[in-house]
Amino acid sequence: MAKKTVASLQKGGGKQHTKVVKMVKNADTGAYGFKTAIVLNVEVKDWFAANS
Repeated sequence: MAKKTVASLQKGGGKQHTKVVKMVKNADTGAYGFKTAIVLNVEVKDWFAANS
């Protein structure tokens, strides 16, 4: 499914976007989960800083 999402973004202005994935640890259980988003290339560092 990720390949289809990324492939559809390559058309038109999609090259200005990046799919970002961050691993997040749950404080209660200790299990890891993932946060995923599609953001503009210039906002990638801000997204990681805000979701830390």
